[in-house]
Amino acid sequence: MKTKAILPFQVIVLLVAGICAVGCQKEELNPNSVIRVAQTQKNDFDRWLDVNFNIPYNIEFKYRYELNESDLNYFTIPAEYDCSIMMAHLVKYLCVETYDEVAGITFTRTYFPKMFFLTGEWEYRNNGTIILGTAEGGKKIFLAGVNLLPEYINNVEDLNTYYIKTIHHEFTHILNQTKDFPVEFKAITGSGYVADSWNEEPYESHHLEYGFITDYSQYSEDEDFAEMLSEYITHTPEWWDRTMKAAGDGAASIMAKLDIVRSYMADAFDIDLDELRRTVNRRQQDIVNGKVDLHDITIK
Repeated sequence: MKTKAILPFQVIVLLVAGICAVGCQKEELNPNSVIRVAQTQKNDFDRWLDVNFNIPYNIEFKYRYELNESDLNYFTIPAEYDCSIMMAHLVKYLCVETYDEVAGITFTRTYFPKMFFLTGEWEYRNNGTIILGTAEGGKKIFLAGVNLLPEYINNVEDLNTYYIKTIHHEFTHILNQTKDFPVEFKAITGSGYVADSWNEEPYESHHLEYGFITDYSQYSEDEDFAEMLSEYITHTPEWWDRTMKAAGDGAASIMAKLDIVRSYMADAFDIDLDELRRTVNRRQQDIVNGKVDLHDITIK
């Protein structure tokens, strides 16, 4: 039979106190944090962005690559420095200052997204389409393919197709998130929305006769509304007339939707859609005619 050793109570208390004394000693922490925050010295472009975007509009224009701002579902690359400067000028002259001129700077400060983020290449989807840009939560517009900008800068149609129309399209989504458009818009071609099948036949090549201004308009009513507005304001009246003739019977549906877009912009934001189109068209011609130096980052 084994015997148990019984320690006096006083000894137990002393042992416990000794353990606490050893285990509860205060350690001196290193005052220097192990976390290192990247510090980037501002260059001339950063200072130009401060003066032209940050200070007047509270807009952050991010051209340096940040993984957290990127879509991890795609392979993305950084935007080149010189191409980023060109894109910043385009956003400023063709979009931000366009709405300043038409709707007033208070409108621009209130509704324009507070961040732009650039990457160098398009985002390629496995269905053969590419993502030119996105709008996130009314606060951020992402623009892809910036490194290809020099290839398209001298042609208005190319500039619109790959960049400028995208910005106006995404900004329309932001406006719709603030004030929704009338439900009557969807009813005009309600049975024609086909989601991801928009880039397949017959939808890809017959969208006009089905009552849609672009093939992508057939994705949903939200995309249809944004396509209607952005296509209208970035093209000339002559282009629009030719397109309506090509639409045949579908022109009536497109024009009915345009009437709703026009009324929405007037009622919700006091913006004349035709004045907006004239301003966008004039400013686009200024760009392709070389009236705006897209490389100048001197602070005036």
